[in-house]
Amino acid sequence: MYAIATKAKFQTEVDMDFTNVKISDSDDLHYWRKHPNLHGWMHELYVKKGGKSNDFNGDCVVLTSKDLDNLYQDIIDDELPNTSGFFFGQTDGDEKEDDLKFVAEARNAIRDGLTVYYTSSW
Repeated sequence: MYAIATKAKFQTEVDMDFTNVKISDSDDLHYWRKHPNLHGWMHELYVKKGGKSNDFNGDCVVLTSKDLDNLYQDIIDDELPNTSGFFFGQTDGDEKEDDLKFVAEARNAIRDGLTVYYTSSW
């Protein structure tokens, strides 16, 4: 599971067209391994924004400042949805500090004019 920061601007916040996105304009912002509850939160956001993929594998969702505010609060309140899946592993409860670090990194990237999006491949 990755968060990417890119100079690219997209017409939509889900299922983006990467045809004209240069790899050199994008950087990995954050990486998680086996954090299904965060993935579940991102999947719910993806669906709310109009995403159509049922398995949310390899799909992307743009994160706005408001999304990050909501994610921050859900992390603080231990409200990430309990999520399970074949390759997901298990959230063990030690992720909070790292998740909050990601929110700060993502806010800084947006403040710097970058687009932040989440994607995964499992």
